Amino acid sequence: MTTTTNATTTKVLDVSGVTMKFGGLTAVREVDLTVNSGEIVGLIGPNGAGKTTFFNCLTGLYVPTSGTVKYKDTVLPPKPHLVTKAGIARTFQNIRLFANMTVLENVLVGRHTRTKEGLWSALLRLPGFKRAEEESRAKAMELLEFTGLAHKADHLARNLPYGEQRKLEIARALASEPGLLLLDEPTAGMNPAETRATEELVFAIRDMGIAIVVIEHDIRFIMNLCDRVAVLVQGEKIVEGPAEVVQRDERVIAAYLGEPYEDTTAAGSAAPSPEAPRADGEDQDGAGPGKENDR
Repeated sequence: MTTTTNATTTKVLDVSGVTMKFGGLTAVREVDLTVNSGEIVGLIGPNGAGKTTFFNCLTGLYVPTSGTVKYKDTVLPPKPHLVTKAGIARTFQNIRLFANMTVLENVLVGRHTRTKEGLWSALLRLPGFKRAEEESRAKAMELLEFTGLAHKADHLARNLPYGEQRKLEIARALASEPGLLLLDEPTAGMNPAETRATEELVFAIRDMGIAIVVIEHDIRFIMNLCDRVAVLVQGEKIVEGPAEVVQRDERVIAAYLGEPYEDTTAAGSAAPSPEAPRADGEDQDGAGPGKENDR
């Protein structure tokens, strides 16, 4: 785990009692979460726990059934473009690039909330528009340098290797100049070398002063990366705390093994509970919370 280098602890994100229902199904139930500036927070849980649904509630793709989402003490409107303009950017579990656009053009798309020129300025190619276009292009190239993709600026996005497409998505998100970045499974499908490179990239983003929330199934990645970890199970947050504490919590171990958590101190418990698997993911069958990326 890394410790935050920022001296300030300004609250960037404040989520209170967010619930998301689809008809009779409650996908997210009364989840609270706070994120401070310069902090990396992990969000983990088994498949179907409601993690991506929760992200969608934060970014305006879904309107929560109840609860509030505040960014820097301001309640966010449930509109994705307004959330992005306010300062929250995200990547997606499934890569969503513009495949037939170049790498540079994809990043330029992410600048749309930060450009001030209107339709007529663009159509008439006025001097103000040209200046804004040059500034956006310069900032986009800076981000491609930052993510190691500058040498492929003119390549089509569809021709990039998988790991570089993930980097491009992050670069595009950063183009909107966010104060909070939401990463949805940024290492999914990556090999160990690519995962380590992504870890270093996330640390570098944090060092820019950007707060980060990460959804990930690679528990080793999360435990090395995050200051705090929250765990969702069946839409509810069951535990939150430092990574080393969370990975040893019996409720977390039980959730990943598909076993209900039972209070062994409850009255009337006749049979002893089975021995909990080791927290490092190396139980007798070689399956545990360190193996959930083997899907």
